[in-house]
Amino acid sequence: MRPLTAARPARIVVLTGAGLSAESGIPTFRDGGGLWERHRVEDVATPEAFARDPDLVLRFYDMRRAAAAGAQPNPAHRALARLARKPGVTVITQNVDALLDRAGARDVIHMHGRLDGALCASCGHRWPAPAAMDPHDPCPACGKPAARPDIVWFGERPHHMDRIERALAQADLFAAIGTSGQVWPAAGFVELARDAGAETVEMNLDPIWPSSRFDRRIIGPAGTTVPQWVDSLIGPATD
Repeated sequence: MRPLTAARPARIVVLTGAGLSAESGIPTFRDGGGLWERHRVEDVATPEAFARDPDLVLRFYDMRRAAAAGAQPNPAHRALARLARKPGVTVITQNVDALLDRAGARDVIHMHGRLDGALCASCGHRWPAPAAMDPHDPCPACGKPAARPDIVWFGERPHHMDRIERALAQADLFAAIGTSGQVWPAAGFVELARDAGAETVEMNLDPIWPSSRFDRRIIGPAGTTVPQWVDSLIGPATD
């Protein structure tokens, strides 16, 4: 991989998942019973669930929004925020908690949306979500009562896929941090990066992905391993 220099910066793509925010107190995975924070995914995280029972879905996301608002960025978020300020770096997150942004990361690609955002299902307008959403909330742009969380539900296309695919096609280094590799299309990003000739690295608390998909692994808690990895790329923080 080329070194990060002002003249010709290496092109680094970072994909983050739930493991990045685990040390901030945000749950990582669904439990063994297939439940997500005591709810079936099918009941709270699909367009069909919202059409069937919008009040339940909005209460669920109100709860998640409040939990995320009470969490704080951890050292892994802050290290990636420092890396994201360098030229040639693209940070993609599957997380909806916005902790990377609150840590100071610039231009994070939120492929699954954000808990702190609302979306008009009619015209596509976005605005900051209130603490409690109501399915009859009018859209500030078109006035229709079509408010929903700005979250990509199961069965929907993630946001910004064209931009993500362009970044992967040009990557020199691809890092998957705190992600299980089970949710598509993010699970296929490593292959797109490998096809582009990128070095690939997995960073997780335990080995999760098949070893053949990555050139190397860095195993351990994100709050320790991510700052060390970022320091190895751009040097230690000076402030």
